[in-house]
Amino acid sequence: MSDTTIPMFDFHSREPFWQAEWARKNVFSVPDIPPADKPKYYVLEMFPYPSGQLHVGHVRNYTLGDVVARYKRARGFSVLHPMGWDAFGLPAENAARERNVHPGKWTMENIATMRGTLQRLGFSLDWDREIATCLPEYYGKQQKLFLDMMAAGLVERRDSAVNWDPVDQTVLANEQVVDGRGWRSGALIEKKTLSQWFLKITKFAEPLLESLNKLDRWPERVRTMQERWIGRSEGAKVRFPLSNPPEGFDIDLDSVEVFTTRPDTLFGLSFIGISADHPLAAKIAKNNAQAAAFVEECRRMGTSEEAIEAAEKRGFDTGLRVSNPLDPDKTAPVWIANFVLMDYGTGAVFGCPCGDQRDLDFARKYDLPVPQVLLPKGEDPETFVIGKKAVTGDATLYNSGPLDGLDVAVAKKKVIERLEGMGVGHGVVNWRLRDWGVSRQRYWGCPIPIIHCSSCGTVPVPDDQLPVVLPEDVTFDRPGNPLDHHPTWKHVDCPKCGGKATRETDTFDTFVDSSWYFARFTSPRADTPTLPDAANGWLPVDQYIGGIEHAILHLLYARFFTRAMHETGHVGIDEPFDGLFTQGMVTHESYRDGNEWLYPEEVEHRGESVVRKDTGIPVQVGRSEKMSKSKRNTVSPVDIIERFGADTARWFVLSDSPPERDMEWTAAGVAAAARYGQKLYRLVTAVAEQDPIDSVHGEGGDDLRRVTHRTIVAVTEALEAFTPNVAVARLHELTSALADTMTKKAEGLPAARREAAYVLSLLVAPMMPHLAEDMMARLEPEGELVVNRAWPEAQQEWLSVKSITIGVQVLGKLRGTIDVPPDAPREDVLAAAKAEPNVAKALEGKRVVKEIHVPNRIVNFVVAG
Repeated sequence: MSDTTIPMFDFHSREPFWQAEWARKNVFSVPDIPPADKPKYYVLEMFPYPSGQLHVGHVRNYTLGDVVARYKRARGFSVLHPMGWDAFGLPAENAARERNVHPGKWTMENIATMRGTLQRLGFSLDWDREIATCLPEYYGKQQKLFLDMMAAGLVERRDSAVNWDPVDQTVLANEQVVDGRGWRSGALIEKKTLSQWFLKITKFAEPLLESLNKLDRWPERVRTMQERWIGRSEGAKVRFPLSNPPEGFDIDLDSVEVFTTRPDTLFGLSFIGISADHPLAAKIAKNNAQAAAFVEECRRMGTSEEAIEAAEKRGFDTGLRVSNPLDPDKTAPVWIANFVLMDYGTGAVFGCPCGDQRDLDFARKYDLPVPQVLLPKGEDPETFVIGKKAVTGDATLYNSGPLDGLDVAVAKKKVIERLEGMGVGHGVVNWRLRDWGVSRQRYWGCPIPIIHCSSCGTVPVPDDQLPVVLPEDVTFDRPGNPLDHHPTWKHVDCPKCGGKATRETDTFDTFVDSSWYFARFTSPRADTPTLPDAANGWLPVDQYIGGIEHAILHLLYARFFTRAMHETGHVGIDEPFDGLFTQGMVTHESYRDGNEWLYPEEVEHRGESVVRKDTGIPVQVGRSEKMSKSKRNTVSPVDIIERFGADTARWFVLSDSPPERDMEWTAAGVAAAARYGQKLYRLVTAVAEQDPIDSVHGEGGDDLRRVTHRTIVAVTEALEAFTPNVAVARLHELTSALADTMTKKAEGLPAARREAAYVLSLLVAPMMPHLAEDMMARLEPEGELVVNRAWPEAQQEWLSVKSITIGVQVLGKLRGTIDVPPDAPREDVLAAAKAEPNVAKALEGKRVVKEIHVPNRIVNFVVAG
């Protein structure tokens, strides 16, 4: 058959055909309890929020996971590979307000659309395990977990300062406060104290930190980010007595307690900074209008660390002064400072400008003293002066009385001993980590299963009344939480006394929903949150895959939840994810016509220009950056599937870049991936139709066999190392090697070609599974599905090297090459080198002065005459 008569791969019909075959044979389904006759492997990608459409970033994430799942399945593992939806959240509630549609309807329609796209991509997902966090069968079990945690002492309700949007009448996260205003309403944010529910994550601060050392299959930078967020620091708490307290001050406000990691620099005290939320600040503001105005200004700032770090550092002098406990004759002013957080340490810091850049900038701005107590290595104490930079490197103490000449570590220990002896301080370990506030004042979330009774207080909803289901008949025509003004839902009888009571109308932070879904997947239809045998059989997740943007909070909360579930008997492990991989983003150019952002399909390249398709007007081309709906630089995988097929989309996102790096989506790259798929299909089809099945071995096929079996090793190593781009490159090489033999005739080549085509069909299957099935059906029409076949094993006889080529030089100039066995004896190599015709001619009439032999690499003859 000529090449022109070989059909193209018809992805429009064949991809759906193979997907239907996999579904009909239920090949990706596994039992709740892992089978005893196979090792288990749990592959999980971070589940998506159902926004309406998958984007190419999703395709990359889920393709990476699918490659692992299919590869491990071929290696004999029982593979759990589930999918679900992180379905609660504010976007659905906003959609309800803007489009007059119920959040549930909007969410489920989006899920249906996105599920269809995932299925068209041919992922090896066990759809029988599908979950959506907005369904009572899921969030009812979450309510049970919460109540079990409450019984175990891991839940607390307490008053907490929050960001309050007076227009939307809801609490906002720090990240939702922009320039002191609500991100949605634009209203000036107020600080408000509300009763909130907290999960006591701080109970596990020490093990959460220590266990990071055991997570050796996590990226180092993710472990570092978690370590910094948990934030263990050793230092001291020090009381600074007020030297001039005004009349009428409370006795417990006669001093300011500060946590510091640098007690060694106490002699460098310049000022005390207190938070705007500090009790002392409140006391001052009560009687001082200027102080009150500054406190209110501070409260309108964003309270995230990023917002505080970016803001101009400002302060208000309270007029109060404290004395230095190590040098009581010296006093320092107390300032309310906008960079001090109440929820870190004690809500107060002591400023030592010479050793901290932020303190130095603040001192310079307000003309505060800068005592010099740190002397950098190599500096002269008589001449050294602090300039614009604080001392942050190696230094010794000076101008510090008994600490002079000591290094930092020794001085810290000595100061803490002295403070404890004086009764004005003590050494402590402090944690940056704070308990997790999970209360949210919105409708579209999991109801918190608590009832408030005027007689009995807070009462857990009894187990037999779970789930507490969200009412569907809510309206969004008023600001605030619809559950607060629902006419009937919140009014119930107290489970204890039977009296009139009300439900908790706050719902859970959606991070709660994603903090245990990996455990629910092990038994998604169970009447309890988990079946311990199933959870303990499948967990931990062997390979978790997702974006770096979730490296801190999601992962930390999931680690906490796992420990809490262990403590309450739902799982038998402490760490949820054994291996973690954070893939890079998919980027694309952005296009703009004036102020209007354009989708890639709305423009076209004409020569050196990019123009609008509808008008031909040139557009402004932006840099390649993360795909986002706001800039419309997104590419729909549906369009790619329709034009090129699912396997092309999969192959492209695996091809060019290491998966941890960002990759750029280009039309040329997608087209190249499509061409390769068709080339491979036609090549294997040609082998199937030209070559008879035989077992004749002959030297004519030996080179191809060696490439085939070395490719098995290389692709296996690449997939084990999570470098699918390397596997793709090796498969290209084998494809080219096979193509090069198609016009040759030699004994053994038909069998070698068929073996190469068979191996290619198996090796390419994790990346292009539909194409692989079709190629195998060409090779073995009555054979088993590729998805049920074992991974190929390389044969050692084809991996060994029978000969190597060595260059032969005369006076350093290459004169010829010889083929010799590896590690051949020196005498044999030299003899073969001298016998090489060109070398022999170069040596003729010359005297060999020296024979240089570098084994397996080169021979050089030094000659004279």
